[in-house]
Amino acid sequence: MATSDVEANYHNEDFESATRLLIPKTSSEDPNIPKDTFHLAYIVHCTLGAGYILPWNAFVTAVDYFSYLYPEAPVDRLFAVVYMIVGLICLVLILVFSHKSTSLVRINVGLGLFVVALLVVPIIDVFYVKGRVGVYGGYYVTVCLVGICGIANALVQGSIIGSAGELHKRYMQAVVAGTGVSGLVVALLRLLTKAVYPQDTQGLRNSANLFFTVAIIMMVLCIICYNSGHKLPIIKYYNSLKTQAINHEKEEKGDLTIQLWISTLCDTFGTIKWYAFSAGMICVVTICIYPGYITEDVHSKIFKAWYSIFLITGFNVLDMIGKCITSICLIENAKFAIGGSFARVLFLPLFYGCMHGPRFFRTEIPVSILTCLLGFTNGYFTSAVLILGPKTVELQRAETAGIVLVLFLIIGQAIGSVISWSWVI
Repeated sequence: MATSDVEANYHNEDFESATRLLIPKTSSEDPNIPKDTFHLAYIVHCTLGAGYILPWNAFVTAVDYFSYLYPEAPVDRLFAVVYMIVGLICLVLILVFSHKSTSLVRINVGLGLFVVALLVVPIIDVFYVKGRVGVYGGYYVTVCLVGICGIANALVQGSIIGSAGELHKRYMQAVVAGTGVSGLVVALLRLLTKAVYPQDTQGLRNSANLFFTVAIIMMVLCIICYNSGHKLPIIKYYNSLKTQAINHEKEEKGDLTIQLWISTLCDTFGTIKWYAFSAGMICVVTICIYPGYITEDVHSKIFKAWYSIFLITGFNVLDMIGKCITSICLIENAKFAIGGSFARVLFLPLFYGCMHGPRFFRTEIPVSILTCLLGFTNGYFTSAVLILGPKTVELQRAETAGIVLVLFLIIGQAIGSVISWSWVI
């Protein structure tokens, strides 16, 4: 960790000093650090990262089937609004009261909620809706289940990112890489279902059931992995370091009062504010272009209905590469991470040009290249910001810093969703 002199200056420094912060080096040869045997801790965190976004993807990929069942309802829009608003409110509450609960409890409760919500959807379809159109009782229950998944995501994502921030940087990279792998798996499943299942009612129903089945299996796997991984020596080692840091702080400052906790939150945010703003900006730029622009605003006479699927797959492949490459090539400089995150705003006029610019820009090649670059930069800078941010605060504040970053990610997603509806392209 950083020295006490440097940490004391964090709270008084502005953007210029914040951008000079580098991730601290941890020697892999330190005999006090247990070895990650067979990379089990890395695999656990990668699995958790892949798991917590699958439930939302299950609802999104099944939206065609839900739209068929409930033709009068704004399914896709309402799902997104409910999921984000509920998740955002829940995450704020988690941040405020995080000192009164443990990540172990929050993650297990969140994963349990995911399993329940995902199980109820196909059960309702089989025993109540039965594929009939206009059974809106099923629609209202489904919307409530989306809200439950929003709560679960806040519990799981915030706590996983937060707890990973307390560990060596490779475990945060594992979580982020897992989200990239999950996105790619979903894209490949969409390719598979489109190729295998006919695009009729039964085909849409089979596709939806497949996605929910995969998500349920993944949630159960995450529960097993997390509770097993929590007992690994290397995880116990970092947890003991955090306990020591908390006890040392308690000896110096006394019990954690409300005033002290508020002051701690403010100090933590002041330290990582530019990383938080960068995380939000990454999501704003990405969400206002992808997937809405990719699926609705570009067309190809060559690839026809497959065009948007190819673009989505390309985005997810490069997003995963961007998130994985930080394991071997992370530019440990805050100016680069923060500046690059904000520089992505240039994608907006470039994609606008692909819609309204010269004829060549409106062809498949420029659109495909830009989509892949959008995915790569989204993956790389998201990973860089999440890795670097928590390492600029004291160990006992790293979890709080991680939750703050997740909060700004979700805020960015919400803002990007709003912009995507009003964007002229």
